[in-house]
Amino acid sequence: MSPARPPGGLGIFEGERARLTGLAYRITGSLVDAEDVVQEVWIRWAATDAATVDNPPGWLTTVTSRVALDCLRAQRRRREVYVGPWLPDPVRTASDAEEAAELAESLTLGFLVLLDSLGPYERVAFLLGDVFGEPYPAIAEILGKSEPACRQLVSRARRKLRSARPGAGAPAPSPASAELLGQLMYSVLAGDEDRTLALLHPDVVLTSDAGPARRAARHPIVGAERVGQLLKGSWKLFGFKISSGPDERLPARLLEVNASPSLVLDSPEGPIVITGEADGGQITSIWVRLNPDKTAALEDRPPVV
Repeated sequence: MSPARPPGGLGIFEGERARLTGLAYRITGSLVDAEDVVQEVWIRWAATDAATVDNPPGWLTTVTSRVALDCLRAQRRRREVYVGPWLPDPVRTASDAEEAAELAESLTLGFLVLLDSLGPYERVAFLLGDVFGEPYPAIAEILGKSEPACRQLVSRARRKLRSARPGAGAPAPSPASAELLGQLMYSVLAGDEDRTLALLHPDVVLTSDAGPARRAARHPIVGAERVGQLLKGSWKLFGFKISSGPDERLPARLLEVNASPSLVLDSPEGPIVITGEADGGQITSIWVRLNPDKTAALEDRPPVV
């Protein structure tokens, strides 16, 4: 039996908390910021007489979207002085819930990275309309714009997202499977350069988010040979030894992160999260998140839906 929901306004809010956190995370790409947004929404909700609100979920969605939009604007100013590439925070995701499965694609790292090509209003309008299914009158009220203007925002966002991917019009790559990531890691640790190159797409891109505290490539690395050499050097840098045989256990755990199989390497400085995309059995994108401010609490928080 599930625990009883708290009474009154608190119960309403707690019933919506997971959804609001997921919305705020998709808008900001930061779990810390999303949690701050939801806390601010709770403060405003607690100061409101819930009995006077005709549509509590709609009220909470409106306030969450507006607070998250303000947060995104402030965050983008901070990103201008961020050391190296900025990637969304890694979040655990639930794969068993039907609702979570429907929303899973919008939590993948490839999708979240593409969202960064949008302006703040485009991003919020697109997420509300195409991901969360909010009607245009509601989106117009949330953003303080006309319905035609919101339709234009969503339409422009769709065009930008289509053109942001290389080979526009081609099917989007899928998250790299756990098997493919494991094969890549083993081939690198075993020093098998031919196998490593075979697993990597010739135009593979590796992006590392280390922040100011850890060593990593400060710009995206392009090309199978360069990425393979970087991975080989990085394992040594992180203290992982070359594998002596196929039966040797890989120094990584498998975890679903951002609705994708991901390798989590436990280094002395904190977890390293490796996620990828693949097409035709080759890895096309690799994202390495090792900023301890982002990865340290990965498994201490509930899954995002």
